[in-house]
Amino acid sequence: MIRYVENFTSKVLAIALMFIIFIALLDLMRTITFDVFFVEPRWSFSAPLLKIFGMLLNVLIALELMENVTAYLRNHFIQLELVIVTALTAVARKVIIYDTKAEGDISGLAFAILALAISYWIVRQNKPQNN
Repeated sequence: MIRYVENFTSKVLAIALMFIIFIALLDLMRTITFDVFFVEPRWSFSAPLLKIFGMLLNVLIALELMENVTAYLRNHFIQLELVIVTALTAVARKVIIYDTKAEGDISGLAFAILALAISYWIVRQNKPQNN
């Protein structure tokens, strides 16, 4: 019974993620179209570019989450390495779109990157070598 509930929940999550990815792609295409092509030329292109990078990385993170869910559906166990890589991508997104004028402290992001990098290294060290 528990396995059935887990499978059903995972499938619902996969369908929801597909819908989210589709909507995010539409929003990304709309943003690229209107913010890049139909806006008066500006001296600085960095603000729209950072917005587009953030949206693109959101789509990539959603795709990685989808990969996590489908891997769980296939193998019925959580692949820790894939989860850590997804988390690293999410933190990297924060660093890439970080607003230097913001009041927030970047040391938290630095600690998260360090902890995730160490976690990834530990997982990779304990993974059996395929020769």
